[in-house]
Amino acid sequence: MFAADNASRALGIAVVDLSAGTAMTTMTVGETMVNGHGITHGGYVFLLADTTFALACNSRGDAAVAARGDIRFLRATRAGDVLTATAVERERFGRNGLYDVTVRRGDEVIAEFRGDSRTVPPPVPS
Repeated sequence: MFAADNASRALGIAVVDLSAGTAMTTMTVGETMVNGHGITHGGYVFLLADTTFALACNSRGDAAVAARGDIRFLRATRAGDVLTATAVERERFGRNGLYDVTVRRGDEVIAEFRGDSRTVPPPVPS
């Protein structure tokens, strides 16, 4: 799935670890990722968390998509900061899953994300 994720790969998101129900990624904040206040645009932090969530909820081989995603921004970051996101599966039930993602700069928590997933049928080859 990540190999076909052009948006995430274009931002330099790298997969550090991937196992059943968990994922870890990193991204360096670039100059084009900061807003008018000189801090990282929240959309990029959300995208990092969402990508990590997607990796975790697809890690068991089932095709899954986001049903909901919610983020709390706790601290600002700036160009040059390296962000690390870690996703953990909290629960799977039927076709649904619940995941938490923590985004850090070093040991400092930057944001907390929670996502709900839903498995979907695999695409039909054309």
